[in-house]
This record gives sequence, structure tokens and C-alpha cells, in this order.
Amino acid sequence: QYGLAASMRHVTGATVGFALLLLFTGLGLHELLSHWPYLARIIQWAGVAFLFFMAYKLVVDDGQLGAGTASKGPSLVSGAAMQWLNPKAWLASLAGMGAYAADGDRVLVWKFTAVYFVICYGSIACWAYSGSFLRQYLRDPKRVRLFNRLMALLLAASAIYLLEA
Repeated sequence: QYGLAASMRHVTGATVGFALLLLFTGLGLHELLSHWPYLARIIQWAGVAFLFFMAYKLVVDDGQLGAGTASKGPSLVSGAAMQWLNPKAWLASLAGMGAYAADGDRVLVWKFTAVYFVICYGSIACWAYSGSFLRQYLRDPKRVRLFNRLMALLLAASAIYLLEA
């Protein structure tokens, strides 16, 4: 909705947020979660609530891409926070560190985080580019509303799936 340049703030935030989550997981956060497993459940529920909130925002959106809005668009902070509320990011962090640095070797943790930072930035940037590319096909508010509702349905389905996991 805000173009590629503005979306790159979010991309950077999401990448930094995920890299920090991955790093902290590798440095011992997984130990904390193993001692207090209910924290993982709280994180899962917060993530599901966030996905439902995003789905709701998509459903009620009027389809006007940037028309008359003073919003600055996605931010670095919201991108980072989104990763910490994302159950998939937690699972990926725990599984990734479990597979590549389970012994707690700090050098491996830092290397894996650095490699993943580059991969994460590139992949999220591709999503941002795809979104800015789609913008040219979604100029009509009716198409935007239809697209948003489809995305909302997929988000809600993802959230429901995560509740069952």
C-alpha cells in the first residue's frame, strides 16, 4: 500500500526482530521456555490474537490505497514486534537453533544468526517487492477489498491452524 521504499522500513525491522529472536533463542532463551513452558503458550496466543487482529483490519479496510491518508506506513518497530508475536518465527528460531547450534556454541549461534539475517532480509524484501508490484493491479478499490478479504481469510485460517498445533 505504501510502496517499496516505505515497506523497506518494515522489512528491516522484521529482519532485525527475527535475528534478535534467533540470537536470544540460541543464547539461552529456549532454556527459559523449557523451564516455563506456559510462556510459549502465552506467546502462541498473543501471536494468534495478532493474526486475527490483522485479518480484521484487512476485512474492514475500505480498499483505498493511500487515498487521503496521512499514515507513514509500516515502521521498523512494528516489523520487529511482529516477529516476536509470530508463533512461526518462534518455532523457526527454536528449530533452527536446535538443529544447528543445539550445544550452545556461541560462535555457531552468531554465525547462524548472521547467515539467517541475510536470508531473512532477502526473502522479506521479495515479499515487499511483490506487494509493490501487485499495487499496479490493485488500483480499483473493489479489487483491493476482494484481495484484502482473501488475505484475511488466509490469515484467519493460519491462526486457526496454529491453535490446533
